[in-house]
Amino acid sequence: MQGPAGNVSRGLTGGPPPTASAGAGERGCENGAFMDSFGIFLQGLLGVVAFSTLMLKRFREPKHERRPWRIWFLDTSKQAIGMLFIHFANVYLSDLTEEDPCSLYLINFLLDATLGMLLIYAGVRAVSVLVEWQQWESLRFGEYGDPLQCGAWVGQCALYIVIMMFEKTIIIIVLLIPQWKKVALLNPIENPQLELAIVMLIVPFFVNALMFWVVDNFLMKKGKTKAKLEEKEGSLDSRNGSKVRYRRAASHEESESEILMSADDEMEESDADEDLRRLTTLKPVKKKKHRFGLPV
Repeated sequence: MQGPAGNVSRGLTGGPPPTASAGAGERGCENGAFMDSFGIFLQGLLGVVAFSTLMLKRFREPKHERRPWRIWFLDTSKQAIGMLFIHFANVYLSDLTEEDPCSLYLINFLLDATLGMLLIYAGVRAVSVLVEWQQWESLRFGEYGDPLQCGAWVGQCALYIVIMMFEKTIIIIVLLIPQWKKVALLNPIENPQLELAIVMLIVPFFVNALMFWVVDNFLMKKGKTKAKLEEKEGSLDSRNGSKVRYRRAASHEESESEILMSADDEMEESDADEDLRRLTTLKPVKKKKHRFGLPV
């Protein structure tokens, strides 16, 4: 009796470990999955794809507004450093708990892309107002002096990192809400590598493309170029309906001079000539001659 009972007790006690291992299989990602070889490969591929989005944005800019390669690199490097800080902060925070780290990373990432984007915009605007008030020319985002000064880039990069730290602090406070743990448990993916690929590459590819595009507009120089101003003035002239024409006129000092006239002035001159013609046709002037045949 004791033998079979002992076997049953041993079976009951031996039952839970397979159940726990099965539960671990359904959990998805394990702690440390981000720093293994497959996770590092996905993170490197994501960085290359995200940076290529910024290159595509540069070629999409109009030619008269396109930044030189040096200015473009200084602008985008600030954003790259800030995004690396946010990425590794999310990786570190995801491994602090016993929950699925992939689900926690995805929640962190989506909060950074929505609420965090608004916080970054507010931070950049607040810092820009402070810089303009204090007249710190080297800290204006996108302006590095002529010739380029590395100190201006370092100061702007430090300001942007401070903004990112402020944004990440607010996101951490939001994550303290207990309901986020329930959201992390809603994970239908059982394959850990598939979940890691979705969380680390597929979803961030589309979201990062939008984030990098928008944040680059925050950090680039906002000044209007000369070509853009001339284009705007030309559009205003076309709306007013005034056309510009050239005509040749003889002057006393020069043989010929080129005079720029508007359509309105030319219209007034033509009306005046027509009135003079009407007067001359109504009242012809007779020429009187002197004795010697010279006209008066």
